Amino acid sequence: MPVARQSRIWPSGGVHLWPSGGTSAAHSHPRGHLVYAAAGVLSIHSEHGTSIVPANRVAWIPARSTHHHRAHGDTDMRIVFLPPSLARLAPTRPAVLLASGLVREVLLTLTGPRELERGVRARLHRVLVDELREAPEQPTRLPEPRDDRLRGVARILADNPADNSPLSALGPRVGAGARTLSRLFRDELGMTFYEWRTQLRICHALVLLAEGHDTTHVAHACGWSNPSSFIAAFTAIIGTTPGRHQRRTRP
Repeated sequence: MPVARQSRIWPSGGVHLWPSGGTSAAHSHPRGHLVYAAAGVLSIHSEHGTSIVPANRVAWIPARSTHHHRAHGDTDMRIVFLPPSLARLAPTRPAVLLASGLVREVLLTLTGPRELERGVRARLHRVLVDELREAPEQPTRLPEPRDDRLRGVARILADNPADNSPLSALGPRVGAGARTLSRLFRDELGMTFYEWRTQLRICHALVLLAEGHDTTHVAHACGWSNPSSFIAAFTAIIGTTPGRHQRRTRP
């Protein structure tokens, strides 16, 4: 298993430079923290599901939430721990939030080589939390199904995101009817099957782009019939085109 090429850890944060495919062991922290990929793309796995964190997103991981990371492409991972007084203002579950230009610069400053005075760091933490409280959650998180039938559908499509089978065809493979599965997606995951499959495909696309694949290959590998429809769906969810996103995530 690839390990971080370089790590710097201090009480309020840290930096890990991961090679593509680098994976941490499952762990938790006594304090809640923010995770940001200054380059590359991270996937963060927990009991709540899988979050994909590209360069225009930041992940929040609450205190004592067990998780592990995986790097896709060479990844510059930044961590900022929040004091309890500020962490209580953050969500009580893992979340992925839009990272504005200001949030990015504050994160980079807090995890940069310059040593900051305690008061300066405290003010930057406050700016960071104020910005993120106004930031919308972004749909780059796949919730983890609990029902065995939904887990079966998730495994089938994770193995082959290009599978365009409708629920009526997937149902017999997992022992449930299309109507039952449709209800389970709404009740358990809070989204329709179509919305969930689109999220899965976008998450897979982010990984493939980070690994250096071109837009046409990614479109077909993720189930779109042509690159233009993939570009439109990707831009609607991520907020930028696949090409611009890929250039931004390179070290």
